[in-house]
Amino acid sequence: MKTAEIYTILDEIAPFSDAEPWDNCGILVDNKDFDSITLTLDLDEKILESSENNTLFITHHPLIFKGLKALSSTKYPSSLVFELAKKNCSLIAMHTNYDKHALNDFVLSEVLGIKEYEKNGFICEFIWNSSFDELAKKVKNAFEIKHLRVVKSSENVEKVAFCTGSGADLIGSFKADCFLTGDLKYHTAFEARHDKLSLIDIEHYASEKYFAQSLEKALKKYGISAKIANSLNPFSYM
Repeated sequence: MKTAEIYTILDEIAPFSDAEPWDNCGILVDNKDFDSITLTLDLDEKILESSENNTLFITHHPLIFKGLKALSSTKYPSSLVFELAKKNCSLIAMHTNYDKHALNDFVLSEVLGIKEYEKNGFICEFIWNSSFDELAKKVKNAFEIKHLRVVKSSENVEKVAFCTGSGADLIGSFKADCFLTGDLKYHTAFEARHDKLSLIDIEHYASEKYFAQSLEKALKKYGISAKIANSLNPFSYM
């Protein structure tokens, strides 16, 4: 199968034209033809080494994100680009376009178990009408997070906003009592506490590790099979 053919299908699932202007979605490495597909949140050394030649990798996070001013076979990410070329592999990234059209919905409904919600761009909003502690417990169990970082601004929560990955920049674009997202920073927490907005950090990796599972389900509707690879979480916990 040709890379251009699968790109057309992916564009139907989540149009690449809907990616954010700063993003780098689409075909990043193209060897024209491929024999198999591997889906993964990120491409790392272990996944690439264990894969067959002529593999098409479809990732959530773009391997090539910022402009590369030089190519080195020993420095990330160009070292992986060299290896992709050696193995005649291709790479497509589906990032903010997939967040908007599929990933946020999949994680909220299939992982967190929230079936009724409203969608506005990246943000999903749902009614909770219960205690903050009960919501935190549900999130902690669903995402299997051992130590949950929170900002508890009130005892009870009526309306919740949700976004996988890193959504702190979206604060102010919605009205809610609590926001679930990842990569929350110290000063963001201070501001939210002052503004009576509770926060639950669902972690970047923990909230987006379902990308491959989500896309595999979507591709099956087109009769396309794919392998799932579990990419490395760069953080470890002690």
